[in-house]
Amino acid sequence: MLGELRLPGIKMVWAELAARADKEGWPAARFLAALAEYEIAERSRRRIARHMNEARLPVGKTIATFDFAAVPMVSKAQVMALTAGDAWLAGGANLLMFGPPGGGKSHLAAAISLALVENGRRVLFMRTTDLVQRLQVARQELALESAIAKLDKYHLLVLDDLAYVSKDQAETSVLFELIAARYERRSMLITANQPFGEWGKIFPDQAMTLAAIDRLVHHATILEMNVESYRRKTAIERKRGRGRPAKTATIKSSSD
Repeated sequence: MLGELRLPGIKMVWAELAARADKEGWPAARFLAALAEYEIAERSRRRIARHMNEARLPVGKTIATFDFAAVPMVSKAQVMALTAGDAWLAGGANLLMFGPPGGGKSHLAAAISLALVENGRRVLFMRTTDLVQRLQVARQELALESAIAKLDKYHLLVLDDLAYVSKDQAETSVLFELIAARYERRSMLITANQPFGEWGKIFPDQAMTLAAIDRLVHHATILEMNVESYRRKTAIERKRGRGRPAKTATIKSSSD
């Protein structure tokens, strides 16, 4: 019967809880409440697992593993507030991260996304070029509007590495349509190596560039992460470590 009612959580635990209730003399109301609480918790766990799987997040990119000391202009308190997601996601606001390659933008974007999923939000993390190619295929199949509408199920759409989109009318036009469609309704998180002043290299004309920027920044938090490349810095330190001469021990004689 529990299977027919689609109550798999209760189905797994009812016998154990029934034995405990009999042993401890629980009233019926307490037993029923315990079963319902377990079912709710189990559904939440399964939902988060599904959302984690569909989010396509990079592995190992968490708030705990992000080096805030290496990016001092980013406030950890502000980031933690963003992970709650309540206000800015409800209003369709955006989060924009700018900085050179290797500065931690993708890591922080993935870490915030992970925290949001754990808090019950739906997120999709994709390289901008991959998503643009998917939308181009949808346009060729006369299904672009439907494809963009399907993305509405995500509270947050993460476009990683915006600057790598080629300045091509077909690519940038679907990107602009996506930005326009989500404006003030659904949130976007965008990472980019280039500041707004360089976005003319992405969109084919100035009018489209200005219109895209206007929609993105109207309700947005902007994080400037202009620091030395973490990957480059780590590689240099590793190389220096390999180049250091080995330390030798000096053995003193008894006559010294």
